[in-house]
Amino acid sequence: MVEISCLIISNLYFPFFFFFSPPETETFSVAQEGAQWHDCISLQPQTPGLKQSFLLSLLSNWDYRFQKKAVASFPRTVLSRGMDNRYLVLAVSTVQNKEGNCEKHLVITASQSLENKELCILRNDWCSVPVEPGDIIHLEGDCTSDTWIIDKDFGYLILYPDILISGTSIASSIRCMRRAVLSETFRSSDPATRQMLIGTVLHEVFQKAINNSFAPEKLQELAFQTIQEIRHLKEMYRLNLSQDEIKQEVEDYLPSFCKWAGDFMHKNASTDFPQMQLSLPSDSSKDNSTCNIEVVKSMDIEESIWSPRFGLKGKIDVTVGVKIHRGCKTKYKIMPLELKTGKESNSIEHRSQVVLYTLLSQERRADPEAGLLLYLKTGQMYPVPANHLDKRELLKLRNQMAFSLFHRISKSATRQKTQLASLPQIIEEEKTCKYCSQMGNCALYSRAVEQQMDGSSVPIVMLPKIEEETQHLKQTHLEYFSLWCLMLTLESQSKDNKKNHQNIWLMPASEMEKSGSCIGHLIRTEHVKTICDGQYLHNFQRKHGAIPVTNLLAGDRVIVSGEERSLFALSRGYVKEINTTTITCLLDRNLSVLPESILFRLDQEEKSCDIETPLGNLSKLMENTFVSKKLRDLIIDFREPQFTSYLSSVLPHDAKDTVACILKGLNKPQRQAMKKVLLSKDYTLVVGMPGTGKTTTICTLLIVATTCMGINHPIFSRKIFDFCIVDEASQISQPICLGPLFFSRRFVLVGDHQQLPPLVLNREARALGMSESLFKRLEQSKNAVVQLTVQYRMNSKIMSLSNKLTYEGKLECGSDKVANAVINLPHFKDVKLDLEFYADYSDNPWLMGVFEPNNPVCFLNTDKRSLRIFIFATWIFSFLPSGFQVPAPEQVEKGGVSNITEAKVIVFLTSIFIKAGCSPSDIGIIAPYRQQLKIINDLLARSSIGMVEVNTVDKYQGRDKSIVLVSFVRSNKDGTVGELLKDWRRLNVAITRAKHKLILLGCVPSLNCYPPLEKLLNHLNSEKLIIDLPSREHGSLCHILGDFQRE
Repeated sequence: MVEISCLIISNLYFPFFFFFSPPETETFSVAQEGAQWHDCISLQPQTPGLKQSFLLSLLSNWDYRFQKKAVASFPRTVLSRGMDNRYLVLAVSTVQNKEGNCEKHLVITASQSLENKELCILRNDWCSVPVEPGDIIHLEGDCTSDTWIIDKDFGYLILYPDILISGTSIASSIRCMRRAVLSETFRSSDPATRQMLIGTVLHEVFQKAINNSFAPEKLQELAFQTIQEIRHLKEMYRLNLSQDEIKQEVEDYLPSFCKWAGDFMHKNASTDFPQMQLSLPSDSSKDNSTCNIEVVKSMDIEESIWSPRFGLKGKIDVTVGVKIHRGCKTKYKIMPLELKTGKESNSIEHRSQVVLYTLLSQERRADPEAGLLLYLKTGQMYPVPANHLDKRELLKLRNQMAFSLFHRISKSATRQKTQLASLPQIIEEEKTCKYCSQMGNCALYSRAVEQQMDGSSVPIVMLPKIEEETQHLKQTHLEYFSLWCLMLTLESQSKDNKKNHQNIWLMPASEMEKSGSCIGHLIRTEHVKTICDGQYLHNFQRKHGAIPVTNLLAGDRVIVSGEERSLFALSRGYVKEINTTTITCLLDRNLSVLPESILFRLDQEEKSCDIETPLGNLSKLMENTFVSKKLRDLIIDFREPQFTSYLSSVLPHDAKDTVACILKGLNKPQRQAMKKVLLSKDYTLVVGMPGTGKTTTICTLLIVATTCMGINHPIFSRKIFDFCIVDEASQISQPICLGPLFFSRRFVLVGDHQQLPPLVLNREARALGMSESLFKRLEQSKNAVVQLTVQYRMNSKIMSLSNKLTYEGKLECGSDKVANAVINLPHFKDVKLDLEFYADYSDNPWLMGVFEPNNPVCFLNTDKRSLRIFIFATWIFSFLPSGFQVPAPEQVEKGGVSNITEAKVIVFLTSIFIKAGCSPSDIGIIAPYRQQLKIINDLLARSSIGMVEVNTVDKYQGRDKSIVLVSFVRSNKDGTVGELLKDWRRLNVAITRAKHKLILLGCVPSLNCYPPLEKLLNHLNSEKLIIDLPSREHGSLCHILGDFQRE
């Protein structure tokens, strides 16, 4: 029987299996797995292709379902033919050919409409590729009559080609696929070592010398300079090594550098170069494999290449121009040169890396057909031919690894419950496992995840090792690890789906510009400035015309590529500055080495879900150490935190006066918080309500400051601190927050779970509890919580909003001065006269509500029919003679959600405040959507208003401004508000950023659809703080435009 599987996605899950006999028989049958019935269809085949036609006709009815799966799993993939082809697999069948050998037949399509179908036949060992219906593949080879044949001698299939895997990882999978997958997942678990530091320094010395000189005195100079670099000095500190130790070990290699250069560079005759054995795939079988190899020059250093054809990525140590002298013939090739500092082994892993780099090289230039492997300790160099067999086997390994990385989540067979998938099987080689850096994670994943599954199996010989590595862990610890691994994996897949890397090779810049995430047709201008090692300042301009409308903002990460196909991902960095003519970027490579004629494109790089850091922290939490055990007891098992009774027992005698002086400068809640912290033996939670001076409190305790992601700094490797204070702890996910806690005896979490929680995109991960911060988790220990309730930011009327909405009246002003503070507008009288004359200011409640200093809060309601407010000042909006209109409907475009009318109103009000004497830096503008921020920024720039910060609510957490204007954006008939505005914590942050004046702008009926906003609007309405913008017929505004502009 021949089995064909077609994965159908619908409201229910139905795997369908088609069974039909081998070619010489006449009966097909179709059965639904698990059903109580089957239908048999007897057909007399009239043509050899009848079975295929029959299958295709069945598939045609289900095309939309395959399309649904493809959209769900590969939302940004563009199906296409050509060099970077992408095919969707519609069906997979395993058949026996006439010789009795198995083949795998794939029905595929490169048509977005799924109309045009082709056949791909996998023969020989390619049948083992774990390809499934719904997968995306790339094919290398020839297609004849809509049929691809991939066999042992010709062609390649690349599974999930947009998952780019490093050559180093694939080479390491030769011995153990499980280790390679774990290393890709738990990257931060690999510790820095002396050998790694020595290797890095030696690489850099060689790379500098090949572009300079290998003379002994020059090598000594380069070695000294390299060792003196700050980043290497930091690593020496981390590893407790001296410069002299490193210098001595590096100098031991330098004679081999000289020997290599003497052997392979700058000879007078070709016969002077060492004889080597190298047969290139393109060589004739008659050619002698003996040749002389000459390294002519270095073409590039640390060349970073992405290969969407082969699903690979990597950095080539040195790219060299090479002459291969064979008798009287010479071939010139550009080859990868791989440097190794360890034992000269010429191992299969090392040679495999070189072969994979030849595949990478094909993205930039002609096939090198071979590469070079150099051992720096001895100066011995080996040529490595890249034949089809080696490339085929390595790409099959790459496919297996891609399959494991893509299928990290599965559904349990019995309960259809989402769970982590098993990793590749544990190998049965104790010696290999003994020295494996991933042994701990391997055993932990096996015990916490795999051994909890039905039918899981572990090699008996490895069970004692797994038990030894994990016996210190309780079941609750294993469950915590498993749950967070699952949630982090779900979240990473959601964020991976948002990444737009593949658009660089699948979509032209002109098409991507429409979404606002790309700018193409750029040329480099001015000289590139070297800021420091590895950071280069570049200026780009459009070759013709101005920079198009874009979502790119200063601070956004970007990937810089050439417009031509061979120049993907030349460099990465971030936007330093952007205006209508120029984009300034800080990049990690100097692009001035490329021809000036090259056209560039900048693609916005989506923030990745850095799963390696939190997983590394989880792994460390499970280690058998004193610090990890204490944290597990407190965080997982909820052991009650302990406190000392008296300060005198914890403070040194000579510190008492100093502490008393510090406490004297704090208010009562702050003093209570300080005492609580000093008395703690484990941890304290400080609830810092808006404006309550938590920063002041923190600064009295400060030692060293960093971010949770900055704990890899060497200072943390050799020092244990008395306290770790984590600010904004309620915004940080638990595994991220864990990082710095390993480096202190006690910790203090400062935050407010009534404000922004950790951002979680994946709904399933959110439902499982991923948005619960460590602050929120530990808050159940009431004894450890102290609240800061006296605030110094908001005046009393602004404060009353959050007191009513969130804090149940707990917030209080720190003084009468704070409570009664109003905005200072020194030129307001002059502006008021203008407004009175041209707009009947005193008869317009919306103008008075907005601008009068004694009205700290107002909500401007845009829900009026056909309003037209004329813009009455050439110094504000001469470029917008048509003014703005309400109602103010939202616009939903590819770039996101925006509301042009609200944007115009916001910028108009901002202009008036600045003219009245408010500093632009004292004004903050908040909007929930990037597209709205972009429009507001453009309008501000066109009206020559600078230095006004425009940002999202999330970016304003922990910040304040004298005046804050909030554009809610959403205004529609169906009541759609979106996820961002549903969260009452985000709303709480928005209304607690202003010190003296808070102006809210939006459509009341649209915003009233959700409880948090409804509660706020009801309160504002009860206080008579909602003001309707006037209707179009309001006579006081009809003459403004003409009169004022004539003046």
